[in-house]
Formats: sequence, structure tokens, C-alpha cells
Amino acid sequence: MIKVSLISLGCAKNLVDSEIMVGHLHQAGMQVIPEAEKADVVIVNTCSFIDSSKEESIGHILEVHQNRGLRKRHKNQKIIVAGCMSQRFSKDLSSSLTHEVDAFIGLDQITAVAPIIAGLYEKERGKKDAPASFVTPRSTFIPDYDTPRFRLTPRHFAYVKIAEGCNHPCTFCIIPQIRGRHRSRTVESVVAEARQLVREGVRELNLISQDTTFFGMDTWEQRPNPRTPVDSSRGTALTTLLRQLNAIEGDFWIRLLYTHPAHWSDELIRTIAECPKVARYIDIPLQHISDHMLTVMQRETSSAYIRDLIKRIRAGIPGIAVRTTFIVGFPGETEADVDELCEFIREAKFERLGVFRYSQEEGTRGAKMDGQIPPKVKQARWHRLMALQQEIAADVSKGYVGQTLKVLVEEPGVARGEADAPDIDGRVYVPRELPVGEFVEVKITGYQDYDLLALPEGQRPAEFKVAKQAQ
Repeated sequence: MIKVSLISLGCAKNLVDSEIMVGHLHQAGMQVIPEAEKADVVIVNTCSFIDSSKEESIGHILEVHQNRGLRKRHKNQKIIVAGCMSQRFSKDLSSSLTHEVDAFIGLDQITAVAPIIAGLYEKERGKKDAPASFVTPRSTFIPDYDTPRFRLTPRHFAYVKIAEGCNHPCTFCIIPQIRGRHRSRTVESVVAEARQLVREGVRELNLISQDTTFFGMDTWEQRPNPRTPVDSSRGTALTTLLRQLNAIEGDFWIRLLYTHPAHWSDELIRTIAECPKVARYIDIPLQHISDHMLTVMQRETSSAYIRDLIKRIRAGIPGIAVRTTFIVGFPGETEADVDELCEFIREAKFERLGVFRYSQEEGTRGAKMDGQIPPKVKQARWHRLMALQQEIAADVSKGYVGQTLKVLVEEPGVARGEADAPDIDGRVYVPRELPVGEFVEVKITGYQDYDLLALPEGQRPAEFKVAKQAQ
């Protein structure tokens, strides 16, 4: 039996691809193990969104290769590179990683990983032979509800990829060139997958894609202006999907991630408000607020539109927590642009906020623009925004004190509320004896920066301190 170890890097969308590979490996009768040093084959599922992710991916590949050379027992271990970096740079990597890598597979080969491994064993590669490359030029794959998959997340939450690819022209982003044009699954396919996950005990469905709010619009014969209200009667639309998911029996959350601001509508706001299982949380990357920067970034939005949208979302969905991200240091960004962004952050008081320093990505229009910002300036602007958000986050956390919240227990002593997505947001520290993977009602007793402290009703604070110290 061939033993395979998989290293999954990057975002949740990449993790779903890893889960699909593991599902197909199991189906083919191969054994998947966590220890790379004991495996016959190591798959590195890479990310190449920004320079740091590429460096991390290459670092893992080189580490696996180096460790392989130190072990006589597994000196013939195969290394396969998959994912976004493989899809984007397979030709360049084939020549630069000739001795380290045995094969490159792209995003459309994740369901063929088992026969590709079998083929590597049928045909031994000579020392001077180039690695085998199975990467196709343009990605078109999209999973279905019955695509073999083995979940790598804890039992109580799952990521559901509802679409793949992206049609947006953002000048800082390489993703459309890597993952192809936007392509949606059907509502029926997503609902079938969700029903099965809920039957398996999943308490949180995290809906993901490159552009979640564009779901279904690629199937419309004549797509309306993205700022016009979405007609859910068209069948394949995010509003239709949310209402059908909300109708599934069971106690679980539906969480929306990666929503592009250009495709929000009053109908979507109304749908979220009317669906109690949809978490009072939205992830909406805004990237900037200055019209100058939104224009050069080609974000298809304006400052006035964004400000109005945030007001409508807060007014239409009581108790909503808004997560967003911004980019600082994009070519041509001025101090006035940063001042405007800081003022907007003060006004909007986002419950969750992340900031990226612009990465000059090869192949993007932004990389060729004049006015590139020095790294030290990017760093200073990043620190300025993060210091501001830390103050806001403390005020937000303070506002929870005294409230009773429904939380999902992640691990002994740690939980998440509706305002916290897996891995990227804050935590709610709870007594260790609370059941992992279940919802619990707790009362917020305190906070530490981005995190909250909580107790079940009736438990004394002294008991919690002992549990907290045991973390």
C-alpha cells in the first residue's frame, strides 16, 4: 500500500482542494498519513497569492527534499507539487526544481492524483529527466456534491466551496489568471452537500469562493448591473441558496466569506436578516476607501457606494459583525489616501479588520505601475492602521461584556461566537469542561484585546480563572 502525506498551505479554498485529493487517495486504496518522513509520496499543495506565500511553499518543498536525502529508507520518496503555485509557475519550477520534484499537478488534476502517483511508480525518472508536468493551461474544474472528499477540518465545521474562479479585473490580484473564470455550482449541488454535512454533525457551514456574492450570476443569460437588486426568483443566486440552506433541519450556522462589495443588494441584506441560521457576520474585503485608490485598483466600486453599503448592511441586519480587509502601499497611494482610510475606519468601527501590505506580484497590472511604494513606507502605514484597529477592537470587545452569547466550542477551553470565523478572528475563552463541537450559551465576563472571556450562567469567575490558566 502506497503511503501518502499531504502538506496543505494557503487559504480555505486550497484546503478544500486538499480534502478532495485525500478523498480520491482513499478511494484508490492509498494510505494517507500525517508524517511526511514516513511517506512514500509527499504532496505539497502550494499557495502563490503573494510573495510570502510563494516563499513558504518553496521552503516546504526544499525541506521535504532535504529530509528525503537524510533517510536511506525513503531516499526514493516522491514529491508532488500541487496548487496555485504549480498552476502559475509550473514551467519555471520544472527547470529550477528538477532534482527536488517528481511531478507538478495543476488545479484541474486534483481528482486524478491517485493515477498520477501510480504512473510515477510505473516509470522511474532518471536524474537528468525533468519532472513530469500534468498542469493544463486554464483551470475549469469545479467540485460537485458527490465529489470524493475527506474533511481535514474538525468534525463540527466545514468549508463548502460554492464557486471557483473570478471575473474581477483587480490590478493587484493574480487569482483570475490562476483559477480561471468564475463558475458556480448549482443550488441543488450545494444544498445536497450541506444536508450531508449537517447529518454528519457539522455545526457550521462556511460558504467560500473567490467571489461569493457573484454566485449564480455567471449562469444568467443577461446579467444585470451588479448594483441593481438581485432577483432571487432567477433560481441560481446567493439569496436562493441561503434560503434553501436555512430551511435544512438542524442547529447550525451558515457563514458567508469572501463577499465582493460590488454584488451586494438589498435583497441579499433582507435574506440574511430573515434567515436565522445565517451567522450575523459578513466578510467583505473593501481594500480601500479613497476613490483615487479604488480606481487604480479597478475595484468596480466607489467611496460613496461603499459607505452607503455599510450603512445599509448595519441598518438591515441588526447585530451584524462586519469583517473587512484593506491594502496599504499600493502604487501611487498618497498620505492623503491613507488619512482618508484611517478616518473611514474610525467612522465605520469594523468589528473585525485585517490589513495587507501591497505585494508587487509578477503578471499583475499593479506590478508594472509607476509610483511603487518603498517597503518602509508600507510598513509604517500598516502599523498605523493596525494600531488604530486595535483601539477599535478593544472598544468592540468591551461592548460584549455582560451579554449572553451562543458560542461553538472549538477545543477544550476555546470557543467562537457568530462574530468569529475559523482561524482568522478572535476567540472566546470558556471553561475546559464545555463539550467540544457543540453550541453553548455563555455570559461574557471580560476581554483581552480581540478575545473574550466567558462563563456559563451560574458559574463563579474564580472557577474560570483556574481553567484559563490551564490553557
